[in-house]
Amino acid sequence: MASLKELSKRTEGLVGGHRACAGCAASTAIRQILLAAGDKPTVTGICTGCMEVVTTIFPYTAWNVNLVHNAFENSAATVSGMEAAYRALKRKGKIDAEIQFIAFGGDGGTYDIGLQSLSGAIERRHKMLYVCYDNEAYMNTGYQRSSATPYCAHTTTSPAGTKIPGKPQKRKDLTEIIIAHDPAYAAQATPGYYMDLIRKVEKALAADGPSFINVLSPCVPGWGYPLNQTMNISKLAVETLFWPIYEWQDGKYKINMKPREPKPLVDFLKLQARFRHLLKPGNEHLLEELQAEVNRRWEVLLRKEQATNG
Repeated sequence: MASLKELSKRTEGLVGGHRACAGCAASTAIRQILLAAGDKPTVTGICTGCMEVVTTIFPYTAWNVNLVHNAFENSAATVSGMEAAYRALKRKGKIDAEIQFIAFGGDGGTYDIGLQSLSGAIERRHKMLYVCYDNEAYMNTGYQRSSATPYCAHTTTSPAGTKIPGKPQKRKDLTEIIIAHDPAYAAQATPGYYMDLIRKVEKALAADGPSFINVLSPCVPGWGYPLNQTMNISKLAVETLFWPIYEWQDGKYKINMKPREPKPLVDFLKLQARFRHLLKPGNEHLLEELQAEVNRRWEVLLRKEQATNG
Protein backbone atom coordinates (compact mmCIF):
# COMPACT_ATOMS: atom_id res chain seq x y z
CA MET A 1 0.00 0.00 0.00
CA ALA A 2 1.23 3.49 -0.83
CA SER A 3 2.55 5.45 2.13
CA LEU A 4 1.53 9.01 2.95
CA LYS A 5 4.91 10.17 1.69
CA GLU A 6 4.36 8.40 -1.64
CA LEU A 7 0.82 9.75 -1.91
CA SER A 8 2.06 13.29 -1.32
CA LYS A 9 4.23 13.05 -4.44
CA ARG A 10 1.44 11.90 -6.74
CA THR A 11 -0.49 14.08 -9.14
CA GLU A 12 -3.79 15.25 -7.69
CA GLY A 13 -6.84 13.89 -9.50
CA LEU A 14 -9.25 16.39 -7.92
CA VAL A 15 -7.75 19.84 -7.56
CA GLY A 16 -8.76 23.00 -5.73
CA GLY A 17 -11.15 25.61 -7.02
CA HIS A 18 -14.33 23.56 -6.90
CA ARG A 19 -17.45 24.85 -5.15
CA ALA A 20 -18.00 22.11 -2.58
CA CYS A 21 -19.18 23.22 0.88
CA ALA A 22 -16.51 23.79 3.51
CA GLY A 23 -16.12 20.53 5.39
CA CYS A 24 -17.46 18.39 2.51
CA ALA A 25 -16.50 14.74 3.05
CA ALA A 26 -17.28 13.66 -0.52
CA SER A 27 -14.66 15.94 -2.08
CA THR A 28 -12.10 14.68 0.44
CA ALA A 29 -12.98 11.07 -0.33
CA ILE A 30 -12.73 11.54 -4.10
CA ARG A 31 -9.36 13.24 -3.69
CA GLN A 32 -8.14 10.31 -1.59
CA ILE A 33 -9.52 7.77 -4.07
CA LEU A 34 -7.83 9.39 -7.07
CA LEU A 35 -4.54 9.60 -5.17
CA ALA A 36 -4.85 5.89 -4.42
CA ALA A 37 -5.42 5.24 -8.11
CA GLY A 38 -1.90 6.54 -8.69
CA ASP A 39 -0.48 8.01 -11.84
CA LYS A 40 -1.81 5.29 -14.16
CA PRO A 41 -4.16 6.53 -16.89
CA THR A 42 -7.59 6.74 -15.26
CA VAL A 43 -10.95 7.35 -16.87
CA THR A 44 -13.78 8.39 -14.58
CA GLY A 45 -17.46 9.06 -14.84
CA ILE A 46 -19.87 10.80 -12.51
CA CYS A 47 -23.62 11.14 -12.59
CA THR A 48 -25.73 14.09 -11.53
CA GLY A 49 -25.26 14.85 -7.86
CA CYS A 50 -23.47 17.14 -5.43
CA MET A 51 -19.97 16.43 -6.66
CA GLU A 52 -20.85 16.70 -10.32
CA VAL A 53 -22.53 20.04 -9.70
CA VAL A 54 -19.74 21.64 -7.68
CA THR A 55 -16.76 20.36 -9.67
CA THR A 56 -17.81 20.99 -13.25
CA ILE A 57 -19.32 24.47 -13.36
CA PHE A 58 -18.88 25.51 -17.01
CA PRO A 59 -16.33 26.45 -18.28
CA TYR A 60 -14.26 25.16 -15.35
CA THR A 61 -13.45 21.71 -14.00
CA ALA A 62 -11.69 20.51 -10.86
CA TRP A 63 -11.00 17.08 -12.38
CA ASN A 64 -7.40 16.46 -13.39
CA VAL A 65 -8.31 13.11 -14.96
CA ASN A 66 -10.56 12.21 -17.87
CA LEU A 67 -14.17 12.61 -16.77
CA VAL A 68 -17.50 11.91 -18.41
CA HIS A 69 -20.63 13.42 -16.93
CA ASN A 70 -23.95 11.70 -17.43
CA ALA A 71 -27.46 11.58 -16.09
CA PHE A 72 -28.55 10.41 -12.66
CA GLU A 73 -29.01 6.77 -13.61
CA ASN A 74 -26.12 6.26 -16.01
CA SER A 75 -22.75 6.42 -14.25
CA ALA A 76 -22.23 2.63 -14.20
CA ALA A 77 -23.67 2.18 -17.70
CA THR A 78 -21.45 4.85 -19.24
CA VAL A 79 -18.20 3.78 -17.57
CA SER A 80 -18.86 0.10 -18.29
CA GLY A 81 -19.41 1.04 -21.93
CA MET A 82 -16.09 2.85 -22.04
CA GLU A 83 -14.39 -0.14 -20.43
CA ALA A 84 -15.91 -2.45 -23.06
CA ALA A 85 -14.71 -0.16 -25.88
CA TYR A 86 -11.25 -0.13 -24.32
CA ARG A 87 -11.10 -3.93 -24.27
CA ALA A 88 -12.24 -4.07 -27.90
CA LEU A 89 -9.49 -1.66 -28.96
CA LYS A 90 -6.92 -3.71 -27.05
CA ARG A 91 -8.04 -6.90 -28.79
CA LYS A 92 -7.60 -5.16 -32.17
CA GLY A 93 -4.13 -3.98 -31.19
CA LYS A 94 -5.09 -0.33 -31.46
CA ILE A 95 -4.21 0.53 -27.88
CA ASP A 96 -1.73 -0.97 -25.45
CA ALA A 97 -1.95 1.35 -22.44
CA GLU A 98 -3.24 -0.03 -19.13
CA ILE A 99 -6.23 2.14 -18.23
CA GLN A 100 -8.26 2.16 -15.02
CA PHE A 101 -11.98 2.93 -14.89
CA ILE A 102 -13.78 4.48 -11.93
CA ALA A 103 -17.45 5.45 -11.77
CA PHE A 104 -18.79 7.78 -9.06
CA GLY A 105 -22.33 8.31 -7.86
CA GLY A 106 -24.09 9.69 -4.83
CA ASP A 107 -26.56 7.64 -2.85
CA GLY A 108 -29.47 8.98 -4.89
CA GLY A 109 -27.78 7.96 -8.13
CA THR A 110 -26.71 4.61 -6.72
CA TYR A 111 -29.12 3.27 -4.09
CA ASP A 112 -32.15 4.49 -6.06
CA ILE A 113 -32.06 5.84 -9.60
CA GLY A 114 -28.89 4.15 -10.86
CA LEU A 115 -29.22 0.77 -9.15
CA GLN A 116 -30.26 -1.01 -12.34
CA SER A 117 -27.25 0.17 -14.37
CA LEU A 118 -24.88 -0.70 -11.51
CA SER A 119 -26.44 -4.16 -11.21
CA GLY A 120 -26.06 -4.69 -14.95
CA ALA A 121 -22.43 -3.54 -15.01
CA ILE A 122 -21.49 -5.98 -12.25
CA GLU A 123 -23.42 -8.82 -13.89
CA ARG A 124 -21.55 -8.22 -17.16
CA ARG A 125 -18.25 -8.37 -15.20
CA HIS A 126 -16.72 -5.10 -16.38
CA LYS A 127 -13.35 -4.42 -14.78
CA MET A 128 -14.22 -1.13 -13.15
CA LEU A 129 -14.55 0.36 -9.70
CA TYR A 130 -17.83 1.93 -8.71
CA VAL A 131 -17.69 4.32 -5.75
CA CYS A 132 -20.84 5.48 -4.00
CA TYR A 133 -20.29 8.62 -1.90
CA ASP A 134 -23.16 8.14 0.50
CA ASN A 135 -24.33 11.34 2.22
CA GLU A 136 -27.65 9.65 2.99
CA ALA A 137 -30.05 11.96 1.10
CA TYR A 138 -30.54 13.95 -2.10
CA MET A 139 -28.37 16.77 -0.82
CA ASN A 140 -27.88 18.89 -3.96
CA THR A 141 -31.61 19.31 -4.57
CA GLY A 142 -32.74 20.18 -1.05
CA TYR A 143 -32.07 17.35 1.42
CA GLN A 144 -34.83 14.97 0.32
CA ARG A 145 -34.80 11.44 1.73
CA SER A 146 -33.25 8.61 -0.27
CA SER A 147 -33.30 4.89 0.42
CA ALA A 148 -29.90 5.43 2.09
CA THR A 149 -31.40 7.81 4.66
CA PRO A 150 -31.40 6.28 8.15
CA TYR A 151 -34.52 5.58 10.17
CA CYS A 152 -35.75 8.70 12.04
CA ALA A 153 -33.51 11.15 10.16
CA HIS A 154 -35.15 14.51 9.48
CA THR A 155 -35.19 15.51 5.80
CA THR A 156 -37.35 17.93 3.82
CA THR A 157 -39.51 15.04 2.59
CA SER A 158 -39.51 13.17 5.91
CA PRO A 159 -39.79 16.05 8.39
CA ALA A 160 -39.75 15.08 12.05
CA GLY A 161 -42.89 16.22 13.85
CA THR A 162 -46.10 14.99 15.38
CA LYS A 163 -46.95 12.70 12.43
CA ILE A 164 -43.64 10.95 11.82
CA PRO A 165 -40.33 10.82 13.75
CA GLY A 166 -38.28 11.59 10.65
CA LYS A 167 -37.88 8.97 7.93
CA PRO A 168 -40.19 6.10 8.89
CA GLN A 169 -38.30 3.40 6.96
CA LYS A 170 -34.96 1.72 7.63
CA ARG A 171 -31.95 2.33 5.40
CA LYS A 172 -31.41 0.03 2.43
CA ASP A 173 -28.28 -2.12 2.87
CA LEU A 174 -26.75 -1.52 -0.55
CA THR A 175 -23.36 -3.05 0.21
CA GLU A 176 -24.99 -6.40 0.91
CA ILE A 177 -27.09 -6.10 -2.26
CA ILE A 178 -23.89 -5.62 -4.26
CA ILE A 179 -22.21 -8.55 -2.50
CA ALA A 180 -25.14 -10.70 -3.60
CA HIS A 181 -24.01 -9.95 -7.17
CA ASP A 182 -20.71 -11.76 -6.45
CA PRO A 183 -18.37 -8.93 -7.54
CA ALA A 184 -14.60 -9.27 -7.54
CA TYR A 185 -14.39 -6.99 -4.49
CA ALA A 186 -16.74 -4.96 -2.28
CA ALA A 187 -16.19 -2.81 0.79
CA GLN A 188 -17.47 -0.08 3.07
CA ALA A 189 -15.20 2.81 4.09
CA THR A 190 -15.18 6.39 5.27
CA PRO A 191 -12.70 9.26 4.72
CA GLY A 192 -12.18 9.49 8.49
CA TYR A 193 -10.07 6.33 8.23
CA TYR A 194 -8.33 7.44 5.07
CA MET A 195 -5.53 4.86 4.91
CA ASP A 196 -8.17 2.13 5.13
CA LEU A 197 -9.99 3.77 2.20
CA ILE A 198 -6.79 4.09 0.16
CA ARG A 199 -5.89 0.44 0.74
CA LYS A 200 -9.37 -0.62 -0.36
CA VAL A 201 -9.16 1.44 -3.55
CA GLU A 202 -5.87 -0.24 -4.41
CA LYS A 203 -7.41 -3.68 -3.84
CA ALA A 204 -10.52 -2.80 -5.80
CA LEU A 205 -8.56 -1.56 -8.82
CA ALA A 206 -6.35 -4.65 -8.74
CA ALA A 207 -9.31 -7.04 -8.57
CA ASP A 208 -10.03 -9.06 -11.70
CA GLY A 209 -13.56 -7.82 -12.36
CA PRO A 210 -16.13 -5.39 -11.06
CA SER A 211 -15.56 -3.81 -7.66
CA PHE A 212 -17.60 -1.56 -5.40
CA ILE A 213 -16.83 0.69 -2.43
CA ASN A 214 -19.55 2.37 -0.40
CA VAL A 215 -18.06 5.48 1.27
CA LEU A 216 -20.01 7.20 4.05
CA SER A 217 -19.72 10.94 3.34
CA PRO A 218 -20.96 13.25 6.11
CA CYS A 219 -22.67 16.39 4.75
CA VAL A 220 -22.40 19.65 6.69
CA PRO A 221 -25.66 21.34 5.55
CA GLY A 222 -27.68 18.16 5.20
CA TRP A 223 -26.69 16.55 8.49
CA GLY A 224 -26.41 19.85 10.34
CA TYR A 225 -23.12 19.85 12.23
CA PRO A 226 -20.16 22.26 12.60
CA LEU A 227 -17.98 22.10 9.51
CA ASN A 228 -14.87 21.27 11.52
CA GLN A 229 -16.48 18.01 12.73
CA THR A 230 -16.55 16.11 9.42
CA MET A 231 -13.68 13.74 10.14
CA ASN A 232 -14.74 13.34 13.78
CA ILE A 233 -18.24 12.29 12.69
CA SER A 234 -16.74 9.98 10.06
CA LYS A 235 -14.83 8.19 12.80
CA LEU A 236 -17.75 8.20 15.24
CA ALA A 237 -19.86 6.41 12.63
CA VAL A 238 -17.39 3.54 12.82
CA GLU A 239 -16.72 3.69 16.56
CA THR A 240 -20.47 3.53 17.35
CA LEU A 241 -20.99 0.65 14.85
CA PHE A 242 -23.36 2.83 12.81
CA TRP A 243 -21.14 2.32 9.73
CA PRO A 244 -18.90 -0.74 10.04
CA ILE A 245 -15.89 -0.64 7.76
CA TYR A 246 -15.41 -4.04 6.20
CA GLU A 247 -14.59 -5.77 2.95
CA TRP A 248 -15.69 -8.83 1.02
CA GLN A 249 -13.66 -10.83 -1.47
CA ASP A 250 -13.75 -14.42 -2.69
CA GLY A 251 -16.77 -15.11 -0.52
CA LYS A 252 -15.11 -14.00 2.72
CA TYR A 253 -15.95 -11.10 4.99
CA LYS A 254 -13.33 -9.13 6.89
CA ILE A 255 -14.25 -6.44 9.41
CA ASN A 256 -11.46 -3.88 9.37
CA MET A 257 -12.13 -2.26 12.73
CA LYS A 258 -13.73 -3.83 15.79
CA PRO A 259 -13.98 -1.28 18.60
CA ARG A 260 -13.08 -2.96 21.89
CA GLU A 261 -15.73 -0.92 23.64
CA PRO A 262 -18.12 0.54 21.03
CA LYS A 263 -19.37 4.01 21.86
CA PRO A 264 -23.13 4.50 22.31
CA LEU A 265 -24.93 5.46 19.13
CA VAL A 266 -26.16 8.69 20.71
CA ASP A 267 -22.57 10.00 20.58
CA PHE A 268 -22.88 9.96 16.79
CA LEU A 269 -26.46 11.24 16.66
CA LYS A 270 -26.25 14.16 19.08
CA LEU A 271 -23.82 16.11 16.91
CA GLN A 272 -26.31 16.27 14.02
CA ALA A 273 -29.36 18.50 13.64
CA ARG A 274 -31.18 15.85 11.60
CA PHE A 275 -31.43 13.70 14.75
CA ARG A 276 -31.92 16.55 17.27
CA HIS A 277 -35.58 15.64 17.86
CA LEU A 278 -34.57 12.22 19.15
CA LEU A 279 -33.01 13.83 22.24
CA LYS A 280 -36.29 15.42 23.36
CA PRO A 281 -38.22 13.87 26.27
CA GLY A 282 -40.64 11.22 25.08
CA ASN A 283 -38.42 9.94 22.26
CA GLU A 284 -36.26 7.66 24.37
CA HIS A 285 -37.89 4.62 22.77
CA LEU A 286 -36.72 5.76 19.32
CA LEU A 287 -33.13 5.97 20.51
CA GLU A 288 -33.48 2.46 21.93
CA GLU A 289 -34.87 1.20 18.60
CA LEU A 290 -31.97 2.76 16.68
CA GLN A 291 -29.38 1.33 19.06
CA ALA A 292 -31.01 -2.11 18.87
CA GLU A 293 -30.96 -2.03 15.05
CA VAL A 294 -27.29 -1.03 14.98
CA ASN A 295 -26.48 -3.84 17.41
CA ARG A 296 -28.47 -6.34 15.36
CA ARG A 297 -26.70 -5.47 12.11
CA TRP A 298 -23.32 -5.64 13.84
CA GLU A 299 -24.06 -9.11 15.20
CA VAL A 300 -25.15 -10.30 11.75
CA LEU A 301 -21.90 -8.95 10.26
CA LEU A 302 -19.82 -10.66 12.94
CA ARG A 303 -21.56 -13.96 12.22
CA LYS A 304 -20.95 -13.58 8.48
CA GLU A 305 -17.25 -12.99 9.10
CA GLN A 306 -17.05 -16.01 11.36
CA ALA A 307 -19.01 -18.24 8.99
CA THR A 308 -16.96 -17.35 5.91
CA ASN A 309 -13.55 -17.64 7.54
CA GLY A 310 -13.96 -21.11 9.00
